[in-house]
Amino acid sequence: MPIKEKLQFLTTNPGVYQMFDKQDQVIYVGKAKNLKNRVSSYFVKTHEQNKTRVLVANIKDFKVIVTATETQALLLESELIKQYMPRYNILLKDSKSYPYIFISHDKHPRVGFYRGKKHQSAQYFGPYPSAHVVRDSLNLLKKIFKVRQCTNSTYRSRSRPCLEYQIGLCSAPCVNKISDENYQSDVLMMSLFLSGKGRETLEKVSKKMQFASQNLEFELAARLRDQLIDLRTIQEQHTSSASNDLDVVSIAQQDGVSGIEVLFIRSGKQIGQVFILPKNSNNQDIKQVLSAFLPLYYLGKNTPKQILISHKLSDKKTIASVLNTHIIDTPNKDKKYYLNIANLTAKENLNQSLLSRFRKKSTLVHLQVILELGKFPNYIECFDISHMMGEATVASCVVFEKGVPKVSQYCQFDIKNITPGDDYAAMNQVVYRRYSKLLKDKKPLPDIIFIDGGLGQLNQAIMVMNSIGVDDVQLVGIAKGERRKAGLETLITVKDDKVNKINLPPHDPALMLVNHIRDESHRFAIKNHRKKRASKRTTSILESIIGVGKLRRMALLNYFGGLQEVKKASIHEIQKVSGINLALATKIVEKLKG
Repeated sequence: MPIKEKLQFLTTNPGVYQMFDKQDQVIYVGKAKNLKNRVSSYFVKTHEQNKTRVLVANIKDFKVIVTATETQALLLESELIKQYMPRYNILLKDSKSYPYIFISHDKHPRVGFYRGKKHQSAQYFGPYPSAHVVRDSLNLLKKIFKVRQCTNSTYRSRSRPCLEYQIGLCSAPCVNKISDENYQSDVLMMSLFLSGKGRETLEKVSKKMQFASQNLEFELAARLRDQLIDLRTIQEQHTSSASNDLDVVSIAQQDGVSGIEVLFIRSGKQIGQVFILPKNSNNQDIKQVLSAFLPLYYLGKNTPKQILISHKLSDKKTIASVLNTHIIDTPNKDKKYYLNIANLTAKENLNQSLLSRFRKKSTLVHLQVILELGKFPNYIECFDISHMMGEATVASCVVFEKGVPKVSQYCQFDIKNITPGDDYAAMNQVVYRRYSKLLKDKKPLPDIIFIDGGLGQLNQAIMVMNSIGVDDVQLVGIAKGERRKAGLETLITVKDDKVNKINLPPHDPALMLVNHIRDESHRFAIKNHRKKRASKRTTSILESIIGVGKLRRMALLNYFGGLQEVKKASIHEIQKVSGINLALATKIVEKLKG
């Protein structure tokens, strides 16, 4: 699938992205708080840095791994960089050596960033894949261990604690805010942690905390408690207590299509993943698909000692016996980390796969045949109405060209002067406003107009189009299916006063395209409805009165103590507020009590 098309529907969740060249080699790994924004930024602007331009020129494809948090993305990025050693992460460093973290051998050791030849005056940890990974690690270390990172010259010149101490990021050994013994203990804990001895570090900190508590050193015990909490959080996010190899298998289903994501975990590190679309699995029970997949995929392979699955299977013991492995369906905390990544990535990859299907020209040709169109449906629009109990009614119009959304051409309409909750009148109004304007501006009309609703809403649209003299555009209603279940929608057309109802299989590419267009119009309408409702609720009724702006509103509220008291006030009482005369006071009372 072309990169630009993949970007259209990329998730906005945090995660890690991998860039591939034409040889299908990983050439760059990065993390993102918002995958869609970050990955898109590579392809939508000119980059100042030469190495970024070279990177983008060599990108032929990308893949993403979705995570629950940005912290998880950071940790996973580090693992993948170490695994693949992508040349644009590692080699474009002007021949500099790899970065390390060092702990000096001073009386009060410092921790810091180091690149170059090692000396005996310090203890080194690494190498790390990139400088930003080292700096992120150093930021984390000073939050937990509070070991100084200042230079020796700065350290020796201190006569009082610096800002780092004030905000809790250093224990200030320079001015004896911590004993030498406790400071050396913190340095030792940090050294163990950097050496990968996370569990040993936890045990030592826990024992020290208990000892301090027993000796009534409550301030020290509290500091050790916070340290212990931070260390445990990192352990839960980043490591697996299982020393055995583990595969994580997650299955997702959408529109009757199943997709399976397999993560490969070795010695607590994610070393790869694969996404698979099982054949002949359309509209099958999700557990049956997973049950059939496991033996087909693993028989004849080097099966790991443990397989973590996303769903509980009735034949789990039988499959485990055949594969000679241990199958887990109720993970503990550390394994949930990997299962969460697998679940999120399975959904994202399945969604991308389905989108690539119906963006193909053949899908639009298929839709053309189904709707008996005389021309190829290159340009499609869809309408949806949104309100809450009749409040703040809005309509959305989304635009698709060649099966791809044109977000810049989306429109929203505030619906006015109708009976609250009257969807028919709302649809009548928005269709008239949209297409009478297009005709007036002599702009092209769409090939298909989808109406999210049943025959009633469709008839309103047909009536409007007839009234403005448009009879060569196909209008199609999208009605909820049986039991309002997704994937069972009915397409409705009207030709020669005859109503035609079209029911397609849930996995039909044309129906999947229609559902996606409808879902996009629904999402856009809901988004704008919420925005309008929020705006309405944050606008005071006082400001709707001509002559009462923000200053007079504040004056009224401050004088009376709140809107309810203003409503109870008489004209004479309101006149006492600075800047309000008799005419305005009368107008305010009429508005609030009318």
